[in-house]
Amino acid sequence: MNNLSGSLHTKVHKWIDAIGFRLSGSQTNFKDNVTTNHYFFETFNFFEKAKNNDPKHSKFLCFDAYGESIKVRSLLDLQTAFFENISQL
Repeated sequence: MNNLSGSLHTKVHKWIDAIGFRLSGSQTNFKDNVTTNHYFFETFNFFEKAKNNDPKHSKFLCFDAYGESIKVRSLLDLQTAFFENISQL
């Protein structure tokens, strides 16, 4: 199961690099050792939380066109939310 999370992290980062997402901000909770990165492109935002800076423990969260939160379980989840958001412009 850890390999799936690691590969999701790799796929997401390759895709956001290809699209041109930018890192808007990064915060680290030193007590829990969790880093939260905020990425954006145009009007689309999503978050990555990584525990111990380990890709195996990364979780992604984005929002659909209506502002509802979506837990990203696959690259397709992120891409669907992104293209729906961009199509609303």
